[in-house]
Formats: sequence, structure tokens, C-alpha cells
Amino acid sequence: MEKVRVLAPSGMLGAGWDHATVERGIALGADVISIDGGSTDSGPHYLGAATAKTTAKAVARDLRSLFTAAAAAGIPVIVGSCGTSGTDAGVDWVAGIAAEVLAEAGLDLRIARIYSEQNAAHLKEALDAGRVHPLPPLGELDAETLESCTHIVGAMGHEPIVEALRGGAQVVLAGRATDTAVAAAYPLMMGMPAGPTWHAAKIIECGGQCTDNPRAGGVLATIDAGGFTIEPLDPAVACTPILVAAHMLYETADPFEMREPDGTLDVRDAEYVAVDDRIVRVEGSKFHVAAQYTTKLEGARITGYETMAFSAIRDPLVLAGIDDWAALMRTLITQRVGQTLGLADDEYAFDLRLYGHNAVLGELEPETGPPREVGVMLLVNAPDQATATAVAKIANPLLLHLPTAAMDYLPSFAFATSPAEVERGAAYEFVLNHVVDCAPLDLVRIEFGTEGKTHA
Repeated sequence: MEKVRVLAPSGMLGAGWDHATVERGIALGADVISIDGGSTDSGPHYLGAATAKTTAKAVARDLRSLFTAAAAAGIPVIVGSCGTSGTDAGVDWVAGIAAEVLAEAGLDLRIARIYSEQNAAHLKEALDAGRVHPLPPLGELDAETLESCTHIVGAMGHEPIVEALRGGAQVVLAGRATDTAVAAAYPLMMGMPAGPTWHAAKIIECGGQCTDNPRAGGVLATIDAGGFTIEPLDPAVACTPILVAAHMLYETADPFEMREPDGTLDVRDAEYVAVDDRIVRVEGSKFHVAAQYTTKLEGARITGYETMAFSAIRDPLVLAGIDDWAALMRTLITQRVGQTLGLADDEYAFDLRLYGHNAVLGELEPETGPPREVGVMLLVNAPDQATATAVAKIANPLLLHLPTAAMDYLPSFAFATSPAEVERGAAYEFVLNHVVDCAPLDLVRIEFGTEGKTHA
């Protein structure tokens, strides 16, 4: 093929779009539809608990749009990081929804499921062999950390997706994958050069984010031997050289380089030129193949159980000295928990965040004077749910009536919910940011059909 057109309808499956934009992409000659199904953006819970942040109805709506368009055009659909975090359960969840959508639409598309969840025992063998390496800021990995993870995934490159396509898949549902691999797989399989392909994949990973109206739908990337062009799917929306180039600043440590499992994208010499008032052409992108193929590991483990309470303060006397009030609150909670529950400081933890004052920036917040109102969030973490809730209940009277040291009356604040304590369940943290030396297909399993089986 002289060129390959990749349709990216949105930045995430389940986010929704106007189906007319997908139809326009098909009319423009799309050869493949690619979309990301998740990421680590929303924190470790979704990987740790192997649950999705999107609802099944939203995923079904989007798959219906993609499947009907792709079936009519005879082109494949590729979904990466299924179920938000790309666990085996996430792949099976999306596969189950896909089966229902296909049945309802009367379509018969061959589906491939690519699993990328990892077994701690298998990874310990790689660790013992010296094939596991840390990425900043983490240090060397130990076996105990691997064993503590509830779920571990490996971020696949384009190769497993290509393998599934060559096996006859019309729909690929992949576990954890790099955002770019999802869009790069088909063009690379069809012989497009690596530099323009990986760069185009990076630009379209978030759909319309590289346009002047990200809410209006996705984009179409056309890749050829000399470079690529980006065009919005909505005729009323535009791409500009600055908007396209700026996406290399998004989620990258270096705006000129981006590492993939098999090498590094280099855009130092890339040139961004407006073809017209809404289409951009990019040339000069390069890709340097790595000496060693690597797969990045992501893993999450339980750090405890959380209970949250939220109250709101409008009292101007309290707000005039809100930092002193918060310091007094922290002192009293610590004292009363020790007196009532007999817990030492290292047996639980709590965080007091003042929304409307400095909850986001903390000490970096510039001085702006007393806030007009403040939302006080208490977040307690303990080894078990009952203890976390007990600590929050001890803090309850303070969150409702704590005066400042200078006040001679009890103020009243407002709880956001009744009961005031909201049990959040298990809390998770990311503990893996490491790569494994391997071959492209070593850490994945490919199966065909919609009857999912987990292999973790």
C-alpha cells in the first residue's frame, strides 16, 4: 500500500462521539479504526481491582458505532487496554459486550483477544535472570513486591496486534498496550515507515485532542512513505501545526523522544506544515530500533482501606484562620484516636484536604487572602475497613463543630452526606515501573472468539 489511513474516533472507548464523524472517516477512505480502551490516568484502583472506569452501556454504544461502520467498509477495529487497565478480566469484559453488540446488529466479525496480564512467579524467574530493570524514580525490584500485587500487566507493543490481524482477526481486543501501538500496528503491518507511523500514532492517540475542538470527534491520519497528514473528522474543526506539534508535550518526559518496546521515536527534525486551514502535514520523523526489546510492567497492590468524610465551612471567623483551624483539627484527631482506639500513629493514616483553599497545590498555593468557603475532606487509611471508619467517626464531631482557639461558641458546619462517613473499600498504589527484556510475543497470549478465559 502506498498509504494507510487510520481513523481514531476518540481518546477512549466509552467516551462517546457523533457517529456521523466515524461515517465521514469511512468516506475519506479509512483502512483501520483504532481506539484506546483505558490508561493509568485515573489511578491504581482500576488495575488493582481489575475493574473498568466506564459503564458497559457506554462501551456497547461505542462498539456498535465502530462495528457497523467497519463491517460495512470491510476494515478492522483495534481496541487497546481493554477495561481501563488491560487486565485479562478487562479483555473478557469488553469481549462479552462485543459479542452482545454483534448479535444485536446481526454481524459476524472474527474477534481476537490478546491477554497481557502477568504471573508473579513467571516474572520472578525473569527477575532472577537479571532481565528486569527499573525506570525512574523506582529502584531495583524485589520478589516481595511482585507477590504483593493484586494484578500485573505488561504494556505490549504493536507486534501482538499484528499477529492477531495476520491470524484473520477483524476485531482485536488487546490487554494493556502502549497507546501508540494500537494505532501503529496496522500501518506497520502494511509496510509504512516506522518514523511517520509512530509519530502519527502519538498524535492521534487522544482522538480530537490535537484539534481546535476536542469535543467534536476524532481525526484521520494518513501515513505514507514521506510522512503523514492529520485531518479532523468534523468538517467544522481544524488542526494547526501548533496543535499537532503540541501533542508531543502530552504525557512525555521528553518532547522530542518517546520510547516504545522496540525502539525510540525521534521528532527533533520533524516539520509541521499547514496543508490548508484544517489539515496538517508532518515530515522528518525518525525511529531508532533498540538493541533490546522490552515490555513495561505495571502493577498495583492494596495499601489499606479508606473511609472518607466531607464537610463544608462558611463561617468567616473560621475561614480567617483556616490553616490554624486545620492544624488544631489534625492534633485533636490524633489525640482522640489514641485515647479512644489506642492506635499509634503508624497504625493508621489520615489526610485533611481543604478544597477552596489549598487542596490542590498545598504549600505552593499563592497567597490570595481568606477563602469565601472551604470543603474539608477527611480521608482515613487503615489496615481494615472497620478501623478506618472508626477513626472517621471519632473525627465526626470535630468536622461538624470544631471552633478556633479564639472562638467562644461552637460553629456548625455542613456534612455533604448522611451518614457522613463513606466507606471507599480497598485503596491501591502503583508499585511497578519496570521493564522486562523479552521477545515481542513472550508476555502475551492470543485467542480467538468471544468466550474469554483469564490466564493470570
